[in-house]
Amino acid sequence: MPVLTPYDVVARLLRLTASGPCEEMADLFAEDAVFEFPFQLPGRAQEEQDRETFRAHLNAGAQLQRFESVDDIEIHRTTDPETVIAEYRLQGRVTATGKQFTSRVVMVARVRDGLITWSRNYSNPLDSVIAFGVVDDLVAGLTAGT
Repeated sequence: MPVLTPYDVVARLLRLTASGPCEEMADLFAEDAVFEFPFQLPGRAQEEQDRETFRAHLNAGAQLQRFESVDDIEIHRTTDPETVIAEYRLQGRVTATGKQFTSRVVMVARVRDGLITWSRNYSNPLDSVIAFGVVDDLVAGLTAGT
């Protein structure tokens, strides 16, 4: 079986994301993959190491939310053949409340031998704060220690 191109791997990840979060998403990542989330909320990790940590993250996320669609997708090839940039809109629902949310995401991914070895995801953290009703937690985190 031929190895998928970086474009194809990320396109498959987005198809899985559309009905996730699901464990199968982690299978597209290398064992030692690095996941970066530079715009993470205060007190949350901005980086995760390895596929199994990411799998646990997905399993925990599946208890809190369900994704309903991924659309408005643009996947850009770059001058580095291992790197692609994906822009997309993620829509979902908070499990506990049924509240819908929409988040625009930009993901930069490096793919080698058909597996994602590194990804950096940018999204507006306020989308989650509003959807999950944790505005007070955000304010407390921002003002702690001031």
